[in-house]
Amino acid sequence: MSLPGTRLEVMHYLEDFVQEVMDKYLKDVDTNWQPSDLLPDARDEDFLDKVKALQESVKDLSYDYWAVLIGDTITEEALPTYESWLAGMKGVDNEGRNTWSQWIRSWTAEENRHGDLLNKFLYLSGRVNMREMEVSTQYLIADGFDIGTGADPYRNFVYTSFQELATNLSHGRVGALAKKADSNDLSKICGIIAGDEMRHARAYMAFVSKIFEVDPNEMMLAFEDMMKKKIVMPAHFLRETGSPIGKTFEHFSDSAQRLGVYTAQDYVQILNRLVKEWKIADMSGLDDRGEKARDYLMALPDRLKRISDRMKIPQLEYEFSWIGLRQ
Repeated sequence: MSLPGTRLEVMHYLEDFVQEVMDKYLKDVDTNWQPSDLLPDARDEDFLDKVKALQESVKDLSYDYWAVLIGDTITEEALPTYESWLAGMKGVDNEGRNTWSQWIRSWTAEENRHGDLLNKFLYLSGRVNMREMEVSTQYLIADGFDIGTGADPYRNFVYTSFQELATNLSHGRVGALAKKADSNDLSKICGIIAGDEMRHARAYMAFVSKIFEVDPNEMMLAFEDMMKKKIVMPAHFLRETGSPIGKTFEHFSDSAQRLGVYTAQDYVQILNRLVKEWKIADMSGLDDRGEKARDYLMALPDRLKRISDRMKIPQLEYEFSWIGLRQ
């Protein structure tokens, strides 16, 4: 993708702002939570009793619930793909000499705990075929993804803003469902991860807001382009042993919609939030193409809502290789 020279200039211009964002939205490593804070400690004498209690607490969770929780975990564990994608943006110094590379490393370090925590919880739950889940994770990292951003930071930051809001919703609702089923430890885990995702969403939305201040027309066109392509989920290539690329993602998405964890209506809700957050309706400094892009974006939520209202969610007809007690 050929990028206008202004993008590189804007990325350099924003380097001091990136430090402000890190100070505001990232937490100190020494005081931040770690996975071991939220799981039974194998050094404790009553470790096995705690594991049994953990397993008892999740015994009533539904089949769709396990599908979503495992799919979310695999998505989080494909972090190497996301880090390398962001590190390839124009304006990022891969030798680590600018604040953009510092942001990417620090964001990655916080995100890395999510997959670690969920993976260990699933292992202790005794309800998951860990090898099959690990196969899916390896496939997802090896297959990568194609989200239509290229090396363009403007498009990348639209994507990350949207995606962090989506994962906040998903983890938060998975946590709420766990609480309803009296799985309080799992509810706490999902809620804490959801909190991280919201902090990260606010950071990426702040990057876009700042770009709109200095390069509104190009930022508007990038926003329009990403929404025309549609925001695909980072696990859209998800598969299992013997299945083609992306096939398992369809079933994972169906489970999420049946549970109400992430639906087509949520997609519209997130788009509406971004349109308001970035003050699209009041944006100035646009040329004719920028004005047309703004008109498209302002009309898009209502159009997508009409489509989502007509969508039907498939019934459960699929068996995931990840789920099930050992026979």
